[in-house]
Amino acid sequence: MTDNRRFDIVADTELPGTPERVWNAVTADTAAWMLPTDQWPDVKTTEEFPTHLVSRMDGPDGWFNQLEHVLEPLDGGRAKLHYVHSGIFADNWDEQYDGASKHTEFYLHTLGQYLQYFDGKPVVFTDIQAPAASQTPDGFVQLKKALGVADVAAGSRFDLDVDGVGRLSGEVDFSNENFLGLRTDDTLYRFFGRNAFGAPVGMTVHEFGGSGDSELTAKAWGAFLEKVYA
Repeated sequence: MTDNRRFDIVADTELPGTPERVWNAVTADTAAWMLPTDQWPDVKTTEEFPTHLVSRMDGPDGWFNQLEHVLEPLDGGRAKLHYVHSGIFADNWDEQYDGASKHTEFYLHTLGQYLQYFDGKPVVFTDIQAPAASQTPDGFVQLKKALGVADVAAGSRFDLDVDGVGRLSGEVDFSNENFLGLRTDDTLYRFFGRNAFGAPVGMTVHEFGGSGDSELTAKAWGAFLEKVYA
């Protein structure tokens, strides 16, 4: 008998976009703020545009993964989102739940950043993983120090010269012990301290300037991360 245990991660937030725009972001534009989901074999069990969406994937032995979005319009072109991520974790329940719930806060924050600053713009998405050497307790701290933002609070401006990548300037839009968000005029940089959840440090780049090259981005940032964890 496997110790399968159900989880429910619930979040309520306000977003800077109408329910219609949020709906579009969580269905068609996921690469702009999270990751591309167009290949996921999910089934829309509820699809009431633009207020109620439930997407579900089922697997063997009762396994399932389900995302529910309930949207209400607010004044000023904003929306209230009630979000529920539920399913089954097969093993490492506490660690998986901790990781998933903390990722949720960061992803929904990034969704808000996308809607506020880049809504509707074409995106070039790049996913980069740090070497296995980043899986140490201080792995994410190492990255923040290398970037030069170890002690920079969310809401602060930054101006960095990233070795092999170039000069970046903008705002630190999110920062805690597990995640870091940097926003420039045309890009969202997301950094994930997954060393706390038993995985390598990772990052995603969401480029809205129209000249992004995913291959070059992955090469430049990959080389930077190799140096950080050499």
